[in-house]
Amino acid sequence: MNLLSASAVLNTVLSVLLAILILLFMITVHELGHYVAGKILRFKINEFAIGFGPRIFRHTFKRSGEVFSVRLLPLGGFCAFEGEETDGLDARSFNNRPPWARILVFLAGPLTNYIVALLLIIISSFSFGQMVFRVDGVIPPAEGETYEYSLEKGDLILEADGKGIYLTTDLLGALDGRSAGENVRFTVCRDGREVETFVTLRGDCNFKNSSETNKLWRALGMDTEERDGGLYWTVGVESYRFSFFETLGRSFVYSFRIAGTIFKVLGELLTGHLGLSAMGGPVTTIKLTSEIASQSAQSFFEIAAYIGVNLAVFNLLPIPALDGSKIVFCLIEWILRKPVPRKIEAVIHAVGFVLILAFAVLVDVLQFV
Repeated sequence: MNLLSASAVLNTVLSVLLAILILLFMITVHELGHYVAGKILRFKINEFAIGFGPRIFRHTFKRSGEVFSVRLLPLGGFCAFEGEETDGLDARSFNNRPPWARILVFLAGPLTNYIVALLLIIISSFSFGQMVFRVDGVIPPAEGETYEYSLEKGDLILEADGKGIYLTTDLLGALDGRSAGENVRFTVCRDGREVETFVTLRGDCNFKNSSETNKLWRALGMDTEERDGGLYWTVGVESYRFSFFETLGRSFVYSFRIAGTIFKVLGELLTGHLGLSAMGGPVTTIKLTSEIASQSAQSFFEIAAYIGVNLAVFNLLPIPALDGSKIVFCLIEWILRKPVPRKIEAVIHAVGFVLILAFAVLVDVLQFV
């Protein structure tokens, strides 16, 4: 192995470790949210663990009896409450506490993920600026074709049809339903100045799902270039600095847009407009995270925040084994004043956990088929 290939292997390993670190951090933050809420609401906590599998470190706090542990597999963690699956004898046992208190504990994990993700977005935005789409090449009109208006090379896309642009889904939403030849108002940064311009669409914009970016870039007249043995659209990203209050406001909006994209994709999956092959499991997530996080400090913040919002939203879904489902069971108990039998609830969550793991493996396999 020569020095060049050894360096490439080392960079890959470090990138993967960086991705695992981001995932582990966000999962730990999630469990810390449950832990802090549990302490405030006087729940009895047995253990707070980082990772899964055999313990490689353990410390027991004498005053509370709580165990802090670090475990072998760094892709998870948990906060173990006393009596979480049974009613228990201690008044501080999880299921002996009022339903509203348990709901707050369940909500605290996703909420903490979201707050940390939002802070990362704010820090990144003020430190580096906010990522916006940059036009790196536009196809000139073919012979006999005329386009009244067009984007120009170097334009930074800030708004389309009066809507702020943060993600490709924002552009898809702003242009959806438009026809070739229509003029759409854009706000761009051109030669260092924010200007309003129009763009004549070069194709119909009837998007079936959020993955139809090829149709989007073609309609906007983007060019393609050959790179690394393939053809790529001449669209890049660049940091752009907004004013103080714009930056702060856009940070909040950006976090909402990420969450909205997650719901949009899930809706497209459920309605069949998007295939499972568009999803990714743990392996795909680590691969993409390692590629993005290792590019720059800003990319590191961006992908960490994206994962944080994803964890917050996903955990609130009413899917067995997730916080959202457990909140539903607490609401049922609160309304009916009688819990669903604990053994039945435990079985439902166990089955849900297995199905989630199976789904994660399936979508990863589909990436390589």
